[in-house]
Amino acid sequence: MSKKILLIEDEKVLSEMYVDKLTEVGFKVISTIEAKEGLELTKKERPDLIILDLLLPQENGIVFLTWLKKESEISSIPVVIFSNFDEPETRKKAFKLGAKAYLIKTNYTPREMVEIIRDYLR
Repeated sequence: MSKKILLIEDEKVLSEMYVDKLTEVGFKVISTIEAKEGLELTKKERPDLIILDLLLPQENGIVFLTWLKKESEISSIPVVIFSNFDEPETRKKAFKLGAKAYLIKTNYTPREMVEIIRDYLR
């Protein structure tokens, strides 16, 4: 059975590229551009991993992590931050709220991201 990934990314081109790439290597991918819908999808779909951008319309990724942490039935789902927003306080907050990794988008190719995701799903 293929692993399920929720991608929360508001940049359309990037979102489509990662959905395609991850699907191509065998993952089932659900995506959204908003934190609130991301939380609803997490409850409904129970993904094996969440890839989260921090800069989103309305609520940001930190707000999403705060909501996720309060929901005991889904709070243990691993979250990988994937953003170009690199600010020490935000990074600290993300890890405090349970993020497993904080990756800067520009530092990784789609192929490298696939490998990182595979590692988290082993």
